[in-house]
Amino acid sequence: MVPTYNNAGTLGEVLRNVLAYTSHVIVVNDGATDHTAQVLAEFPQVNVLAYQPNRGKGIALRRGFKYAMAHGYDYVITIDADGQHYASDLPAFFDKVREKPRAILIGARNLQQENMPGKNTFANKFSNFWFYVETGLKGPDTQSGYRLYPLHAMKKMWFICTKYEFEIEVLVKSSWRGIKIEWVPVQVYYPPAEERVSHFRPFRDFSRISVLNTVLVTIAFLYIHPRNFIRFIFSKGGLRQLVREQLLTPEESNATKALSIGFGVFMGIVPIWGFQMIVGLVMAALLRLNKALVIIAANISIPPMIPVIVYLSFMTGRLYVKEDATWVIFSKSLTVESMWQNIFQYVTGSITLAVAAGLLAWGISYALLAAFRKKRNP
Repeated sequence: MVPTYNNAGTLGEVLRNVLAYTSHVIVVNDGATDHTAQVLAEFPQVNVLAYQPNRGKGIALRRGFKYAMAHGYDYVITIDADGQHYASDLPAFFDKVREKPRAILIGARNLQQENMPGKNTFANKFSNFWFYVETGLKGPDTQSGYRLYPLHAMKKMWFICTKYEFEIEVLVKSSWRGIKIEWVPVQVYYPPAEERVSHFRPFRDFSRISVLNTVLVTIAFLYIHPRNFIRFIFSKGGLRQLVREQLLTPEESNATKALSIGFGVFMGIVPIWGFQMIVGLVMAALLRLNKALVIIAANISIPPMIPVIVYLSFMTGRLYVKEDATWVIFSKSLTVESMWQNIFQYVTGSITLAVAAGLLAWGISYALLAAFRKKRNP
């Protein structure tokens, strides 16, 4: 499938190259205003989906997926119309999909080669980082448009993005659904700057991508990561694997492991809901702690535990107020002053609880590790 918008100068050559490998070609003409229609008229064997006005790459891909499924296709390979991708890499996708029939395959480009725009390299590293934060998966090229999508595995999924950010949304949501993400090394051609055509609008599109990542990170830390953690713990051998890989490995000292657990518990309780995980990861990296143990311990704030943590925070906060303001927000005579008392009691209580629970977790963890690992690693 070739989504295109005003790429008449390169579209013909792209189609000739692709048709050398397959006769099943769909072009989505996303409201082109140049002579794209005349170019497509030269290829009667190509299926064309056209509409006006231009709606953005996300809409083009989504409509292309729907068109492909309606015509009985289980897979779609997307290739950009600007000529940067090589059709000669298609066999690599054909071979890989036989091994991974339910995975999204992404063509990983060499981002260090000649003529690669510097802004593209930065944007890709930026995208790769947030993809890792949102899914826990590391990938070399999350912005590549050269991809194979398993449509049969993506049925009933819904998407909201309409522009370039759709290619991030589809990867993250597919990963959350359990669809594997695999990588296929591909070639890439970037013409000199004076010949390059790009419809990417740096400020507007980067802003849209940033908003999307903010939403996805929030969902990931409030729901997806806790869900996956619970599934892992209760899976067969999950708890044993966790203990073996993170607690019993000799690479780190008992003090580092215990401190990681205590800090994770602290971050799970401290009142910065929605940002606990990301702040915890950053601080763990700066303090050289075990990031996995920090994340695991921070899951003390999984949804079933949140009401308990909030209640205990208010109870602890009573140490700092003259009158208990726990239930004042339900009072009929609610005032601004009483609301501030309620907030003050919660914040001071939650910070105190976080410190106390973190220290307790550190002490217990250190004692258990000192006793248990001593026996295993004399």
